[in-house]
Parts: sequence; C-alpha cells; structure tokens
Amino acid sequence: MEVARDGAGIVLARMLEDLRIVSRGDGEVEARLPVTDALKQPLGLVHGGVFASLADRLTTGERAHAISNQTSFIRPITQGAITALARRRHQGRTTAVWEVDITDDEGRLCALVRVTVAQPG
Repeated sequence: MEVARDGAGIVLARMLEDLRIVSRGDGEVEARLPVTDALKQPLGLVHGGVFASLADRLTTGERAHAISNQTSFIRPITQGAITALARRRHQGRTTAVWEVDITDDEGRLCALVRVTVAQPG
C-alpha cells in the first residue's frame, strides 16, 4: 500500500488498511471495512471523514484524483462493518462522477457520497 508522506495521509492509510474489496466490475466497486476504535470520533460514532475517504479510495484508482466529494450523513455507524458500494454514474473524457452508498451491517443507508474524479488525459 502506498502511504502519503504527510502525517494525515499516514494515519488515513493505517485506518483503511483493513479495507477489503468484495467485488469489482465495470463501473462498480463494493468494499467492506470493519469498524474499529481508530475509526471513531469521541462520541463513539464512525467519523464522517472515514466515509468520505473510503469513497475517494474506491473511486480514484491509480492515476485519477478526486476534485469534489460531497457526503450526506443519514445515520451513524457505531459497530460491525461499513459496506460501501460505488457506482460510476458518468464517464466523460476528463471527469467521471461516482455515487457511493455507505451502509451498516443491517443494510441501512448511513451516508450518500458523490465524488467527481479528474481523469488523466
């Protein structure tokens, strides 16, 4: 796993190291991430930045990078595992738009993330 050189990037890489890709197809990626204390904020909820970072990780690939990430929080996750299903909704010449559903172990929608990705030319 490539780790960013800044301190925040190293922490994020360590937090997501248990991420497991469940399936990958054309324009769709599904992954699971076990909830650990490292992913939680002081109130015991998974930190919202984890959802946004997870969506970025699933949608950007090796050479692309996110230029926009909009996360809507619906309900908290406190235990179990996070499931993320990313679907590419638009593929253009220079950008792609993805929507990522974040669900808990009971299949309840907990967050919706829309990521715009710059595609290398």
